[in-house]
Amino acid sequence: MAFENLSEKLSAAFKKLRGKGRLSESDIKEAMREVRMALLEADVSYKVVRDFVKTVTERSVGQDVLESLSPAQMVIKIVSDELTALMGGGETKLNISSKSPSVVMLVGLQGAGKTTNGAKLAALMKKTGKRPLLVACDIYRPAAIQQLETVGKQLGLPVFQMGQANPVDIAKAALEHARAHGNDLVFIDTAGRLHIDEELMDELVRIKEITQPAEIMLVVDAMTGQDAVNAAQAFDDALGVDGIMLTKLDGDARGGAALSVKAITGKPIKYAGTGEKLDNIEVFHPDRMASRILGMGDVMTLIEKAELMADEKKATEMAERLRQNKFTLTDFYDQITQLKSMGSLQEIAGMLPGVDAKALKGASFDEGLMRKTEAIILSMTPRERDNPQLLNSSRKKRIAQGSGSAVVDINRLLKQYEMMQNMVKQMSGGSRKMKRMGKGMGLPGF
Repeated sequence: MAFENLSEKLSAAFKKLRGKGRLSESDIKEAMREVRMALLEADVSYKVVRDFVKTVTERSVGQDVLESLSPAQMVIKIVSDELTALMGGGETKLNISSKSPSVVMLVGLQGAGKTTNGAKLAALMKKTGKRPLLVACDIYRPAAIQQLETVGKQLGLPVFQMGQANPVDIAKAALEHARAHGNDLVFIDTAGRLHIDEELMDELVRIKEITQPAEIMLVVDAMTGQDAVNAAQAFDDALGVDGIMLTKLDGDARGGAALSVKAITGKPIKYAGTGEKLDNIEVFHPDRMASRILGMGDVMTLIEKAELMADEKKATEMAERLRQNKFTLTDFYDQITQLKSMGSLQEIAGMLPGVDAKALKGASFDEGLMRKTEAIILSMTPRERDNPQLLNSSRKKRIAQGSGSAVVDINRLLKQYEMMQNMVKQMSGGSRKMKRMGKGMGLPGF
């Protein structure tokens, strides 16, 4: 995560506070000095850091905090509250016009991930029942149009393009195309530059005038620190930005942009790109991000990921099999597949409370073991998956050869499966409870 170093240093500062039964003003001021240094090293704006530390200090030296039974926890709560406020306070939704089609104009510097993450956002809106259209208005960057078409095809989204025509004409024609084909949401992928120039801004202003966008979404690379904030300010001055999407939040850079951009521009962060996969995008929740930064996990986002990947029909079928005490290796494979669809094991572990960045960094997540388990199950016949008791010595050797593993790996898998099967048999209750459990089996060993 982009805040890994910041999270580690804040945890170290608060650990000193937790070791004291009562806190004095000097204890808090010393902790705030460390917080200040941690924020500055994370490339947060000096003015933002100054105001943040001042507010936290004033709230922390109050009598109700110093005399509370757990003053350290009170201080951490204050820091969490102020971090949340700094990043916007609450979730802010995408502006959608009542007049169809509603236009989202994607702007930003070249290299911020505008094309891919704009398409990810369109796919996210498609899941809510919208019919988005992607529009290729970047005629300058080599292969930009091809990139948008490729991503659009992978996400099942239509792409409108007119080759190297004038971007303003392309935008105008795209709106007519959207009206004719029933697309109620239009995402215009505009050109970027390595730096802001007058020619770029003039073109963007003309596209804005012709399309009247409900949302001008600025795409910002979280790894560029204060440069990202400066770019955001320039785009806002020229166009009037409505919202911000932060990309590359899965990187290991300092991440100060996320903590500065809202305070400097006054514009809300609405979405965050969290990885290279085409489903690695999420609504930006300031309170959850503050919780992650302070090492308190993000269980709500983890639950939402699980619900998003859940298949209602499969969950119902699973519930029925569980009710009948049936749990096959095919079911076991389905749970592994669902777990993989939620992201990497390291990303999932990072959302769990109590897993701090430093400990997580040194942890070993054997994704290869999961792939090996999949290969073993897929090397079995359907009959063997439904009846593992058939797996004698010769069958195990055949499966080991087919999956590139050893017989000992197959025995280990069967032992894990047996443990889960025993757990299922121990479960009791009505069909509603079984259905709930069927959904919860998204994590092997739940």
